[in-house]
Amino acid sequence: MNKDSKLSIFTKGIIAENPVLRLVLGTCPTLAVTTSALNGIGMGLSATFVLVCSGAVISLLRNVIPSKVRIPSYITIIAGFVTIVQMLVKAFLPDIDAALGIFLPLIVVNCIILARAEMFAAKNPVLPSILDGLGMGIGFTATLTAMGIIRELIGAGTIFSIPVTANFIDPMLVMILPPGGFFVFGILVAVSNTLANKKGKPVVESIGCSGCSENGNCPFAGNMDKCEKPDAAEIEAAKEEAKEAEAQKPSEEELKEAEEELKEAKAELEKAEEETSAATPSNQDGKEEE
Repeated sequence: MNKDSKLSIFTKGIIAENPVLRLVLGTCPTLAVTTSALNGIGMGLSATFVLVCSGAVISLLRNVIPSKVRIPSYITIIAGFVTIVQMLVKAFLPDIDAALGIFLPLIVVNCIILARAEMFAAKNPVLPSILDGLGMGIGFTATLTAMGIIRELIGAGTIFSIPVTANFIDPMLVMILPPGGFFVFGILVAVSNTLANKKGKPVVESIGCSGCSENGNCPFAGNMDKCEKPDAAEIEAAKEEAKEAEAQKPSEEELKEAEEELKEAKAELEKAEEETSAATPSNQDGKEEE
Protein backbone atom coordinates (compact mmCIF):
# COMPACT_ATOMS: atom_id res chain seq x y z
CA MET A 1 0.00 0.00 0.00
CA ASN A 2 1.49 3.33 -1.09
CA LYS A 3 1.58 6.56 0.90
CA ASP A 4 -1.21 8.20 -1.14
CA SER A 5 -3.53 5.29 -0.41
CA LYS A 6 -2.75 5.43 3.33
CA LEU A 7 -3.28 9.18 3.37
CA SER A 8 -6.60 8.79 1.55
CA ILE A 9 -7.81 6.19 4.06
CA PHE A 10 -6.85 8.47 6.95
CA THR A 11 -8.29 11.74 5.60
CA LYS A 12 -11.58 10.47 4.15
CA GLY A 13 -13.14 10.18 7.62
CA ILE A 14 -12.21 13.74 8.50
CA ILE A 15 -13.89 15.52 5.59
CA ALA A 16 -15.04 13.49 2.57
CA GLU A 17 -16.78 10.76 4.61
CA ASN A 18 -17.23 12.52 7.93
CA PRO A 19 -19.28 10.03 9.95
CA VAL A 20 -21.64 12.67 11.36
CA LEU A 21 -22.02 15.27 8.61
CA ARG A 22 -21.58 13.07 5.51
CA LEU A 23 -22.65 9.58 6.61
CA VAL A 24 -25.12 10.81 9.26
CA LEU A 25 -24.05 8.19 11.81
CA GLY A 26 -23.79 8.49 15.59
CA THR A 27 -26.34 11.29 15.76
CA CYS A 28 -27.70 10.23 19.18
CA PRO A 29 -24.53 11.06 21.20
CA THR A 30 -23.85 13.95 18.83
CA LEU A 31 -27.07 15.67 19.83
CA ALA A 32 -27.01 14.60 23.47
CA VAL A 33 -23.51 15.43 24.74
CA THR A 34 -22.56 18.54 22.75
CA THR A 35 -23.93 21.00 25.31
CA SER A 36 -20.32 22.07 25.84
CA ALA A 37 -17.07 21.85 23.92
CA LEU A 38 -15.38 19.81 26.66
CA ASN A 39 -18.10 17.17 26.55
CA GLY A 40 -17.73 16.93 22.78
CA ILE A 41 -13.98 16.38 23.04
CA GLY A 42 -14.46 13.78 25.79
CA MET A 43 -16.97 11.75 23.80
CA GLY A 44 -14.98 12.11 20.58
CA LEU A 45 -11.67 10.97 22.07
CA SER A 46 -13.36 8.04 23.83
CA ALA A 47 -14.96 6.90 20.59
CA THR A 48 -11.67 7.38 18.73
CA PHE A 49 -9.82 5.12 21.16
CA VAL A 50 -12.46 2.41 20.74
CA LEU A 51 -12.47 2.84 16.94
CA VAL A 52 -8.71 2.41 16.63
CA CYS A 53 -8.31 -0.46 19.10
CA SER A 54 -11.37 -2.46 18.03
CA GLY A 55 -10.51 -1.96 14.36
CA ALA A 56 -6.99 -3.34 14.92
CA VAL A 57 -8.20 -6.40 16.86
CA ILE A 58 -11.04 -7.18 14.43
CA SER A 59 -8.63 -6.87 11.51
CA LEU A 60 -6.23 -9.30 13.21
CA LEU A 61 -9.04 -11.79 13.78
CA ARG A 62 -10.86 -11.29 10.48
CA ASN A 63 -9.84 -14.72 9.18
CA VAL A 64 -10.62 -16.44 12.48
CA ILE A 65 -14.08 -15.10 13.37
CA PRO A 66 -16.84 -17.23 11.75
CA SER A 67 -19.11 -15.27 9.44
CA LYS A 68 -22.30 -16.37 11.20
CA VAL A 69 -21.24 -14.94 14.57
CA ARG A 70 -19.21 -11.96 13.39
CA ILE A 71 -21.59 -9.26 14.71
CA PRO A 72 -21.75 -10.66 18.28
CA SER A 73 -17.96 -11.09 18.13
CA TYR A 74 -17.47 -7.47 17.03
CA ILE A 75 -19.75 -6.20 19.79
CA THR A 76 -17.87 -8.26 22.39
CA ILE A 77 -14.53 -6.83 21.24
CA ILE A 78 -15.92 -3.29 21.17
CA ALA A 79 -17.48 -3.73 24.62
CA GLY A 80 -14.09 -4.73 26.06
CA PHE A 81 -12.45 -1.50 24.91
CA VAL A 82 -15.47 0.58 25.98
CA THR A 83 -15.13 -0.89 29.47
CA ILE A 84 -11.47 0.15 29.54
CA VAL A 85 -12.36 3.69 28.45
CA GLN A 86 -15.17 3.93 30.99
CA MET A 87 -12.90 2.85 33.84
CA LEU A 88 -10.17 5.31 32.83
CA VAL A 89 -12.59 8.23 32.49
CA LYS A 90 -14.29 7.38 35.78
CA ALA A 91 -10.92 7.22 37.56
CA PHE A 92 -9.15 10.26 36.09
CA LEU A 93 -11.92 12.47 34.65
CA PRO A 94 -14.93 12.11 36.97
CA ASP A 95 -16.48 15.39 35.76
CA ILE A 96 -16.47 14.17 32.15
CA ASP A 97 -17.85 10.83 33.29
CA ALA A 98 -20.72 12.56 35.09
CA ALA A 99 -21.42 14.81 32.09
CA LEU A 100 -21.43 12.02 29.50
CA GLY A 101 -23.46 9.72 31.72
CA ILE A 102 -25.08 6.74 29.99
CA PHE A 103 -23.70 7.79 26.59
CA LEU A 104 -20.20 6.66 27.51
CA PRO A 105 -21.07 2.94 27.91
CA LEU A 106 -23.45 3.27 24.94
CA ILE A 107 -20.38 3.65 22.71
CA VAL A 108 -20.69 -0.15 22.51
CA VAL A 109 -23.64 0.21 20.14
CA ASN A 110 -22.44 3.35 18.38
CA CYS A 111 -23.21 2.68 14.71
CA ILE A 112 -19.99 4.42 13.58
CA ILE A 113 -17.83 1.86 15.37
CA LEU A 114 -19.87 -1.17 14.33
CA ALA A 115 -20.09 0.11 10.74
CA ARG A 116 -16.32 0.56 10.42
CA ALA A 117 -15.77 -2.89 11.93
CA GLU A 118 -18.13 -4.53 9.43
CA MET A 119 -17.33 -2.41 6.38
CA PHE A 120 -13.58 -1.88 6.70
CA ALA A 121 -11.69 -3.59 9.53
CA ALA A 122 -13.14 -7.02 8.75
CA LYS A 123 -11.89 -6.78 5.15
CA ASN A 124 -8.53 -5.01 5.42
CA PRO A 125 -5.10 -5.44 7.10
CA VAL A 126 -4.27 -3.97 10.50
CA LEU A 127 -2.51 -0.73 9.49
CA PRO A 128 -5.25 0.51 7.12
CA SER A 129 -7.85 -0.41 9.76
CA ILE A 130 -6.01 1.67 12.36
CA LEU A 131 -5.75 4.61 9.96
CA ASP A 132 -9.42 4.32 9.07
CA GLY A 133 -10.44 4.27 12.74
CA LEU A 134 -8.17 7.19 13.54
CA GLY A 135 -9.50 9.28 10.65
CA MET A 136 -13.13 8.53 11.46
CA GLY A 137 -12.47 9.26 15.13
CA ILE A 138 -10.85 12.62 14.39
CA GLY A 139 -13.75 13.55 12.10
CA PHE A 140 -16.24 12.54 14.81
CA THR A 141 -14.32 14.46 17.49
CA ALA A 142 -13.99 17.58 15.33
CA THR A 143 -17.72 17.64 14.60
CA LEU A 144 -18.69 17.15 18.25
CA THR A 145 -16.24 19.83 19.34
CA ALA A 146 -17.53 22.30 16.74
CA MET A 147 -21.12 21.67 17.81
CA GLY A 148 -20.14 21.97 21.46
CA ILE A 149 -18.36 25.29 20.90
CA ILE A 150 -21.32 26.77 19.01
CA ARG A 151 -23.93 25.60 21.52
CA GLU A 152 -21.86 26.57 24.57
CA LEU A 153 -20.98 30.01 23.18
CA ILE A 154 -24.56 30.92 22.26
CA GLY A 155 -26.28 29.06 25.09
CA ALA A 156 -23.95 29.92 27.98
CA GLY A 157 -21.63 32.64 26.67
CA THR A 158 -18.52 30.55 27.34
CA ILE A 159 -16.04 28.33 25.49
CA PHE A 160 -14.41 25.53 27.52
CA SER A 161 -16.07 27.20 30.56
CA ILE A 162 -14.13 30.43 29.89
CA PRO A 163 -16.48 33.46 29.73
CA VAL A 164 -16.55 35.07 26.28
CA THR A 165 -19.87 36.84 25.74
CA ALA A 166 -21.57 35.99 29.05
CA ASN A 167 -20.76 39.39 30.59
CA PHE A 168 -22.41 41.56 27.92
CA ILE A 169 -24.86 39.34 25.98
CA ASP A 170 -27.66 37.35 27.56
CA PRO A 171 -27.21 33.65 26.66
CA MET A 172 -29.86 31.84 24.63
CA LEU A 173 -30.50 28.89 26.91
CA VAL A 174 -32.42 27.04 24.19
CA MET A 175 -29.10 26.31 22.48
CA ILE A 176 -27.97 24.01 25.28
CA LEU A 177 -31.33 22.24 25.26
CA PRO A 178 -32.34 19.49 22.78
CA PRO A 179 -33.91 21.92 20.24
CA GLY A 180 -30.59 23.78 20.07
CA GLY A 181 -28.77 20.53 19.30
CA PHE A 182 -31.07 19.78 16.37
CA PHE A 183 -30.76 23.36 15.11
CA VAL A 184 -26.94 23.39 15.15
CA PHE A 185 -26.77 19.89 13.67
CA GLY A 186 -29.06 20.90 10.82
CA ILE A 187 -26.99 24.02 10.12
CA LEU A 188 -23.73 22.05 10.01
CA VAL A 189 -25.21 19.39 7.70
CA ALA A 190 -26.54 22.15 5.43
CA VAL A 191 -23.08 23.77 5.30
CA SER A 192 -21.52 20.37 4.59
CA ASN A 193 -23.99 19.74 1.76
CA THR A 194 -23.37 23.17 0.28
CA LEU A 195 -19.59 22.66 0.25
CA ALA A 196 -20.00 19.14 -1.16
CA ASN A 197 -22.33 20.44 -3.88
CA LYS A 198 -19.79 23.07 -4.92
CA LYS A 199 -17.16 20.33 -5.29
CA GLY A 200 -19.51 18.18 -7.34
CA LYS A 201 -20.08 15.57 -4.65
CA PRO A 202 -23.54 14.23 -3.81
CA VAL A 203 -25.23 15.83 -0.82
CA VAL A 204 -26.57 13.92 2.18
CA GLU A 205 -30.12 12.98 1.22
CA SER A 206 -30.75 9.56 2.72
CA ILE A 207 -29.40 7.07 5.22
CA GLY A 208 -28.57 3.55 4.03
CA CYS A 209 -30.36 1.45 1.44
CA SER A 210 -33.75 1.67 3.16
CA GLY A 211 -33.80 5.46 2.86
CA CYS A 212 -32.48 5.64 -0.69
CA SER A 213 -34.85 6.68 -3.47
CA GLU A 214 -33.23 4.13 -5.79
CA ASN A 215 -33.63 1.24 -3.37
CA GLY A 216 -36.16 -0.53 -5.60
CA ASN A 217 -34.03 -0.31 -8.74
CA CYS A 218 -30.46 -0.26 -7.41
CA PRO A 219 -28.49 -3.44 -8.21
CA PHE A 220 -26.45 -2.89 -5.02
CA ALA A 221 -29.50 -2.68 -2.71
CA GLY A 222 -28.75 -4.30 0.62
CA ASN A 223 -25.01 -4.40 -0.08
CA MET A 224 -23.63 -1.11 1.20
CA ASP A 225 -19.98 -2.10 0.81
CA LYS A 226 -20.50 -2.10 -2.98
CA CYS A 227 -22.48 1.13 -2.95
CA GLU A 228 -19.58 3.51 -3.49
CA LYS A 229 -21.22 5.75 -6.06
CA PRO A 230 -20.39 3.57 -9.10
CA ASP A 231 -20.32 5.21 -12.51
CA ALA A 232 -23.04 4.72 -15.14
CA ALA A 233 -21.21 1.85 -16.87
CA GLU A 234 -20.90 -0.11 -13.61
CA ILE A 235 -24.57 0.45 -12.81
CA GLU A 236 -25.67 -0.70 -16.27
CA ALA A 237 -23.43 -3.79 -16.08
CA ALA A 238 -24.84 -4.67 -12.68
CA LYS A 239 -28.40 -4.19 -13.96
CA GLU A 240 -27.68 -6.49 -16.92
CA GLU A 241 -26.36 -9.14 -14.55
CA ALA A 242 -29.48 -8.78 -12.43
CA LYS A 243 -31.68 -9.16 -15.54
CA GLU A 244 -29.80 -12.28 -16.61
CA ALA A 245 -30.17 -13.77 -13.14
CA GLU A 246 -33.88 -12.93 -13.20
CA ALA A 247 -34.27 -14.52 -16.63
CA GLN A 248 -32.70 -17.74 -15.40
CA LYS A 249 -35.30 -18.08 -12.66
CA PRO A 250 -38.10 -20.53 -13.53
CA SER A 251 -41.47 -19.03 -14.42
CA GLU A 252 -44.66 -19.71 -12.47
CA GLU A 253 -45.87 -22.15 -15.15
CA GLU A 254 -42.61 -24.09 -14.95
CA LEU A 255 -42.89 -24.19 -11.18
CA LYS A 256 -46.48 -25.47 -11.41
CA GLU A 257 -45.45 -28.14 -13.93
CA ALA A 258 -42.63 -29.21 -11.63
CA GLU A 259 -45.05 -29.42 -8.70
CA GLU A 260 -47.46 -31.56 -10.76
CA GLU A 261 -44.65 -33.88 -11.81
CA LEU A 262 -43.55 -34.14 -8.17
CA LYS A 263 -47.10 -35.02 -7.10
CA GLU A 264 -47.36 -37.69 -9.83
CA ALA A 265 -44.01 -39.15 -8.81
CA LYS A 266 -45.13 -39.28 -5.17
CA ALA A 267 -48.41 -40.98 -6.17
CA GLU A 268 -46.56 -43.59 -8.23
CA LEU A 269 -44.16 -44.21 -5.37
CA GLU A 270 -47.03 -44.68 -2.90
CA LYS A 271 -48.76 -47.02 -5.34
CA ALA A 272 -45.60 -49.09 -5.75
CA GLU A 273 -45.18 -49.28 -1.98
CA GLU A 274 -48.76 -50.49 -1.58
CA GLU A 275 -48.28 -53.16 -4.26
CA THR A 276 -45.06 -54.29 -2.60
CA SER A 277 -46.68 -54.51 0.83
CA ALA A 278 -49.65 -56.42 -0.64
CA ALA A 279 -47.40 -58.92 -2.44
CA THR A 280 -45.20 -59.64 0.58
CA PRO A 281 -47.77 -61.74 2.64
CA SER A 282 -48.69 -63.91 -0.36
CA ASN A 283 -45.06 -64.77 -0.95
CA GLN A 284 -44.69 -65.78 2.69
CA ASP A 285 -47.84 -68.00 2.44
CA GLY A 286 -46.40 -69.74 -0.60
CA LYS A 287 -43.22 -70.53 1.27
CA GLU A 288 -45.15 -72.00 4.23
CA GLU A 289 -47.18 -74.28 1.90
CA GLU A 290 -43.96 -75.60 0.38
